Amino acid sequence: MPEADKLPPLRDVIAAHGLAAKKSLGQNFLLDLNLTRRIARAAGANEGGTFYEVGPGPGGLTRSLLAEGADKVIAVERDARCLPALEEIARAWPGKLDIISADAMAMDEAALLPQGARIAANLPYNVGTALLIRWLTTAQWPPFWQSATLMFQKEVAQRITARPGTEHYGRLSVLTQWRAQPKILFDVNRSAFVPPPSVTSAIVRLEPRGEPLAPARLQSLEAVTAAAFGQRRKMLRQSLKPLGGEALAEKAGIDPTARPEDLTIEQFSALARASVDKT
Repeated sequence: MPEADKLPPLRDVIAAHGLAAKKSLGQNFLLDLNLTRRIARAAGANEGGTFYEVGPGPGGLTRSLLAEGADKVIAVERDARCLPALEEIARAWPGKLDIISADAMAMDEAALLPQGARIAANLPYNVGTALLIRWLTTAQWPPFWQSATLMFQKEVAQRITARPGTEHYGRLSVLTQWRAQPKILFDVNRSAFVPPPSVTSAIVRLEPRGEPLAPARLQSLEAVTAAAFGQRRKMLRQSLKPLGGEALAEKAGIDPTARPEDLTIEQFSALARASVDKT
């Protein structure tokens, strides 16, 4: 990769293209290429294949995915200022980087990407959770992605992976773990970014389950978890009142005086099933 070796340091790229991070876009640029290589390896870039990257910015992770062996990277970037920097990477790895100037929230990834693509991204903080939920609630399951290696604020990562009865357990935990197996791989110190965010970040790897953890309709599970965790300190008989309250809980075989943070995903699935035919 002779041309790739000639790429300038990321700090020089940012300076040359005037890429001051925009808070409105949730941008914090990751400049440590040793760290981005570690993330790329965690994502499986050394195994080849197609990778989908959201918000590449100046391209630190993009470079690392390609350097570690990705056959193709499809990068979606809404900030037009970053496109010239990404084009430099595309020229260094001819035919291996496709750059799409668009808002990732508007993308139809299932139509764009080959089945079995991997997602790898330092997600913009302001849309990270929304993107994850969208990838988890796609109608097609198993989904287009075979794994997702993503950076979140550490608190969000803890919510994604939390177990019942713990501080961070909530709706995001249930919806994620119902369809996927998430794991926090390692933390990323705020000093690794420009500008440094106010919080520590963490890398989370998710692998989709072939089938959900327990039978339930997605829409029903979304409704039940929204109601329950919308009033998480109240007993189920109160928080689930719009869906049937005590009667719904009893039909699902669950103590109506329980609180949502103590329920397993299987129990939430039972509530979802009971809510469908509660009449």
